[in-house]
Amino acid sequence: MTDIGFFLAVLASVFAIVDPIGTLPFFVGLTQGFDAGDRAVILRRAVLVLLMVLSLFALFGRFLFTAFGFTLQAFEIAGGILLFVVAFDMLRGELTATRLTPADRDEAIARRDELSVVPLGIPLLAGPGAISTVMIYEGTAGGDPLGILATFVAIALVSAATFLILRYGHGIFTYLGRVGVMAVTRVMGLILAAVGVQFVLDGIVGFLAHL
Repeated sequence: MTDIGFFLAVLASVFAIVDPIGTLPFFVGLTQGFDAGDRAVILRRAVLVLLMVLSLFALFGRFLFTAFGFTLQAFEIAGGILLFVVAFDMLRGELTATRLTPADRDEAIARRDELSVVPLGIPLLAGPGAISTVMIYEGTAGGDPLGILATFVAIALVSAATFLILRYGHGIFTYLGRVGVMAVTRVMGLILAAVGVQFVLDGIVGFLAHL
């Protein structure tokens, strides 16, 4: 895979799993009744959490492989299965375990100061699927400096796009409506399902190559 192709694959995959458009209903609902200033502060902190969490796991992911003694191929298969499960629920229009339950939402509203970290930053934006995705791509890049750079640039661009989408989320949500948001989420789910299957196939091929 070329460096440009690798970068585009990382960018599309991370954007699909973070799914800022699909997160719009949660952001709008959780910040309902907040003034513009409070909403802006919550948004900035949530996106910063997203950027920091994904960057840290991309940076130190390979050390986790060494520390726990598992291979990149094992993580690719596990991460691919996880992504496919998330994608399957997105395609069906259902909430996944990385999304909010009604109890989570009630607690979050009661603890407004923590909204930016939990649940908006983690797990709505930087959930297990997103963490797994950046760890796998960074591991796939190996010692290629351009590949490693591509992963971090993709994380930064997705974070910036997430900020813009959620910043103007109320207007976008009003324009798209719930049906429009669900349609976009299903498209993202289809992309994510393909990424998950590819991860599993890459893991299997890599494992067989080492036999």
